[in-house]
Amino acid sequence: MTQSEFIILNFKEIRRRSIKLWNGLPEKYYNWKPDEKAMSASDMIRHVLEADYGWNLIINQGDMTNYKTPWKNRPFINLTDELEFAEPYRKTFIERVRQFSDTELNETEIIHPGNGEKKILGTYLLRIGYHESVHAGQFLSYLRAMKIERPKIWD
Repeated sequence: MTQSEFIILNFKEIRRRSIKLWNGLPEKYYNWKPDEKAMSASDMIRHVLEADYGWNLIINQGDMTNYKTPWKNRPFINLTDELEFAEPYRKTFIERVRQFSDTELNETEIIHPGNGEKKILGTYLLRIGYHESVHAGQFLSYLRAMKIERPKIWD
């Protein structure tokens, strides 16, 4: 396997487990949040899915100055609808990662627009996986606080 194939495998495994978690949330809890400053459960799902669009811009070194998300003003209807809407953006992101050579992954510098920090592309991609994993942990804690049985993601 190439480095990009390993990174993609990691992305797919993380997303598979995220979807298992999200499917464990009854629709009546979509707007639940632990406190007023936190994201709701549906906001967190959207945040993770929506990020693929932004990540793709960043790894292609696109201009984020006037960033506009395709999700702007889009209501959260249900998980199935959200996953279907997100799929083309996920596919574009994964396909772009697949195209990177080992040399590009080890030498290309990416500047994260949020903090201006430089990262090597391969490292940056691994941090993207970590981002979603952190939110999976948050989502598990949401389900626990709601007293909802947590799906088994440790297969």
